[in-house]
Amino acid sequence: QVQVVESGGGLVQAGASLRLSCVASGFMFEAHPMGWFRQAPGKEREFVAAANWNAENTYYADSVKERFTISRDNAKNTVYLQMNNLEADDTAVYYCARVTYAEKTFRNKDTNWGQGTQVTVSS
Repeated sequence: QVQVVESGGGLVQAGASLRLSCVASGFMFEAHPMGWFRQAPGKEREFVAAANWNAENTYYADSVKERFTISRDNAKNTVYLQMNNLEADDTAVYYCARVTYAEKTFRNKDTNWGQGTQVTVSS
């Protein structure tokens, strides 16, 4: 059974940095692209970033390019999201998932989501 556990969120001021972590289990981690998504209050969940199996290829939503960096440690079954220069619009619950590319965007390959980690940015 695929499981992911996100951590690292918090309350920060605009301009600050945070590093999110996601530990995955239940599948061959190194064989799958991984991604981050987020859901702000009253909005749909949206794609944030994705990385192929060794993070040599990375992809970002336009809203986070140049500020966020996705990376992974396959030995630890962990994917990271380094978030710099945070803005109030980055406030959301952040989720990780193994991803697939369909209909011109990255999507959760599985039906379940983790509990997410809350990021709140005060302006």
